[in-house]
Amino acid sequence: KMGNAESNAYRNHMSRFLPEEQSDIDGVFDTLTGSSGSAGVKNGKAAKKTVTLAALQASQLLLLAYTREPLPEQMTVRLYNGMKSIDLTGKSSGLSEQIAKEQFVIFMSNLLKGNAEEKITIIMRMISKAEGPVKGKQIQEFTEDLIMSVVHVLNYRKELKGWNLENTRDSASGVKTLASQLLSELKLADGTKPVGPRLMETNFDQSVIEDWVYRVPQISIFLSAVIRQGLHVLHSLPDQTKDILNLVPSCKGMKGRELVSLFDIPSIIYINSHLPAELQHKWQLLFSSRLHGESFSQLCWHIVKKGPCIVILKDLDGHIFGGFASHSWEVKPQFQGDNRCFLFSVFPSLAVYTYTGYNDHYMYLNHGQQTMPNGLGMGGQHGYFGLWIDSDYGKGHSKAKPRCTTYNSPQLSAKEDFTLDDVEVWAVGDLPESAGTKGKKSVLDVDPEAQAFLEMAGKTRHSEGLREPVEEDEEDN
Repeated sequence: KMGNAESNAYRNHMSRFLPEEQSDIDGVFDTLTGSSGSAGVKNGKAAKKTVTLAALQASQLLLLAYTREPLPEQMTVRLYNGMKSIDLTGKSSGLSEQIAKEQFVIFMSNLLKGNAEEKITIIMRMISKAEGPVKGKQIQEFTEDLIMSVVHVLNYRKELKGWNLENTRDSASGVKTLASQLLSELKLADGTKPVGPRLMETNFDQSVIEDWVYRVPQISIFLSAVIRQGLHVLHSLPDQTKDILNLVPSCKGMKGRELVSLFDIPSIIYINSHLPAELQHKWQLLFSSRLHGESFSQLCWHIVKKGPCIVILKDLDGHIFGGFASHSWEVKPQFQGDNRCFLFSVFPSLAVYTYTGYNDHYMYLNHGQQTMPNGLGMGGQHGYFGLWIDSDYGKGHSKAKPRCTTYNSPQLSAKEDFTLDDVEVWAVGDLPESAGTKGKKSVLDVDPEAQAFLEMAGKTRHSEGLREPVEEDEEDN
């Protein structure tokens, strides 16, 4: 009877997978156990072959016989603890160091196809081997390991789509800021959210973590990416949720340029997840002050009529922040955009601030007007923007006493009035047809005065960086 109960559980969980997914899972389990073919399964010996932690660690080398592991070791141990936590009816499986096939299949089924309730016991054991409540500090460590593993495995599998660890900021700080952002969503049973040192020492029971996993989709998405790409299972099959498909957008415009973006991989993943779904597949660099010069005219010329954009900037104190503009920028003395616009912070903290409904001052761009403010702004009001870059290039402000009226954002810069260090603008989604770059002239050819002005200001052509190279990867668009 016990055998039948196990077989039923095994069959129920296996039935969640498509036939081709089932054979993929069989294949990975066989690789881990060092056996070949699925004859054992056909003979009803589903739980006979087992996997040990040593085999799982070795598989990180054996799966593709590479020299570096697809997953960091601490995540391999966490996955093993998660598999081991699955209680097989009538067996003291918790005491065994072996992972039975049934445990492996239920683990895959619950984490890849299950709801928060089905995932939670496994996640609790991945956070801590001991039963009972877990401390905030342990959840933070688990979340950091999870994010670090996502970056590591996507880089290892060459799935960063044109981004890489060389053309982005150091991901280590991004891992910490994203983990802190996700942890800020932890709510105790009474609805309070502990913060700071108190959060690290607070005990959280299973029901609170389950609620957190339910409300914070990134945890499940990241686990899915780590399992699929780390264990190389179901990685090539279309994912029904498409969550992993657009985890990282493809990157255009960085190829062949010695440029390090203001974004790091974790912040790209996080900001991209807040964009409208139809814009999440691609980011294209339109403007970088390091490439195109420190000039407000240049900024306007590169971003106007290019569709929805992300503006990101860094102040001289090292704060990194910006905004998403849902519409093409246009130079005009009125506010533009709609309630999909948002402001965000990348460093020292990672956060997104969405519209409040208080007013419609989403985005503003003006240049060369005598009667209205000249510059680029988002949120708040004239002279009191949540984010402002002055047309007198190099100056800006982020005002919020205590919050920006449009986006409920705090002061994003280190000082209310800041000095600009660096600016980037990324078009997101597909560029409008009118913004095609084929055969366009450089702004220096179109406007000789701009060239003369730059040279007078001591801004030489940044090794011809002002001329837009036609990239190989843009030919694909």
